[in-house]
Amino acid sequence: MSSFDLSGAVALVTGAGGGIGGATVKALADAGARVIATDMAASASVRGATAYHPLDVIDEAGWAALADHVATTYGRLDILVNNAGISVTDAIAETSLATFRKCMSINVEGIFLGTRAMADLLARSGADRRGGSSIINLSSVGGLAGAPFMSAYCATKGAVRLFSKCAALEYAALGQPIRVNSVHPGGIDTNMMDTIYARYVETGAFPDEATARATVSAGHALGRMGTAQEIADGIVYLAAPAASFVTGSELVIDGGMTAH
Repeated sequence: MSSFDLSGAVALVTGAGGGIGGATVKALADAGARVIATDMAASASVRGATAYHPLDVIDEAGWAALADHVATTYGRLDILVNNAGISVTDAIAETSLATFRKCMSINVEGIFLGTRAMADLLARSGADRRGGSSIINLSSVGGLAGAPFMSAYCATKGAVRLFSKCAALEYAALGQPIRVNSVHPGGIDTNMMDTIYARYVETGAFPDEATARATVSAGHALGRMGTAQEIADGIVYLAAPAASFVTGSELVIDGGMTAH
């Protein structure tokens, strides 16, 4: 069996309607996993998904119901990708407390709730899987370094980084076969980045979106933006037996942005 073969595994991906989320669903499915896709929409078609379930990641009861459904329908969960998130691009002085809290709620509390809701099922499934089960939390280069006009977003992504490390150490201390890692994308060519470019212009950071895009692209050592597929490929690695000795780590996929 290939170290990247996910045949027989069941995966759950939040935020599956977005660029990275959708690419991740398909990549996991291509590797052989049955993938449960979730997002806010009442219904959606996600390429590669075995099933779709609407989920608000800050809904505690919704997570509990989904955990029961997964256990009853599939009997296991091997991979949890906590991908759902939002960005906030604004000056600190212009960021309302409500906006800051919303960003923290979705980007951090959503991961906490998902991890807690699925941990027992992941532990049971991990016991008979090489390398155990895997939780993969989407952070960002913004969880490793700061950026102007991104204080709320970076604060949440830094929290995701350390929550992931704590969870990895805790499950290891408990003897539970669950690996937990964070993924840190650089600038990825998705709709979210388009929104960020527009907000940069509105804040006065750049004169126009073309300049914003060119400047961000040049900030990567490779001189370009990344693709959602390049992030999804890294997620498949962390989900697979190939990463059986990887937990509490940060997988930085940023084209050299943080190497400067």
